[in-house]
Amino acid sequence: MSARTWQAIHTRQMTAAFHTKHFGRRHANAKGFTLIEVLIALAIVAIALGAVLRAIGSLASDTDSARAHLLALWSADNALSAIRISAAWPEVGQSTFVCPQGQYRFVCRQTVAASGSPLVRQVTVSVYPSAGSRAVLAEVVTVVQNEARR
Repeated sequence: MSARTWQAIHTRQMTAAFHTKHFGRRHANAKGFTLIEVLIALAIVAIALGAVLRAIGSLASDTDSARAHLLALWSADNALSAIRISAAWPEVGQSTFVCPQGQYRFVCRQTVAASGSPLVRQVTVSVYPSAGSRAVLAEVVTVVQNEARR
């Protein structure tokens, strides 16, 4: 065997011994996962769970907002129904009153405006989350006919 061949074999043996000593030897029939593989899998699962929790939180917030808007719309419809049922001719102007619905304590602002015909008035009911709020949750507009002058 030549010196060069012997040196190449010796270098391969030393390299293999170094890797086995410092990095361990992984056999072809070895089972299980390495620590780094487990850590990477846990990181991926943690990121996915974080995204799912964020989506669920957003969905819950949207559901509460939709519920508030629906109940506000019902409050506005109730105010207009009260005008229709009373058959009273609404006075032109603006009024504010409490119109609770479920757990919400809404404030309704009713605006009555004269129209082109003396027999018809436009009634607008806007619903707000509180008296000082400018955010309109719902607004319903209808036309009321003067039943007495018909």
